[in-house]
Amino acid sequence: MNDSERLAIAAHLHVALRRKTGRVTDTEWMASDTAYGQAMARFALSHALANQDAELERLAQRFAASLPGAPAPAAPAPASDPAAPQGLVASAKRYVGGLR
Repeated sequence: MNDSERLAIAAHLHVALRRKTGRVTDTEWMASDTAYGQAMARFALSHALANQDAELERLAQRFAASLPGAPAPAAPAPASDPAAPQGLVASAKRYVGGLR
């Protein structure tokens, strides 16, 4: 996939994340930096799975697949998973709640 197609997918993901989560991303950085792109794809996928959002899940998977040499993002552990670190989940909720 070429750079302009990846940038277009990143732009669609940016709009969806902004509309559905309030998260603002850097579209060009997301398309050019694999680590940041994977982090945003994981974030979008976790939000999509938590809220049963098929559109956001499709965009996150499509974007992750467009990144060069990057495997598809793994779904994060749900908050109710006893193996998930509870302190991390609690601090993430406090962080998101504090931004609004």
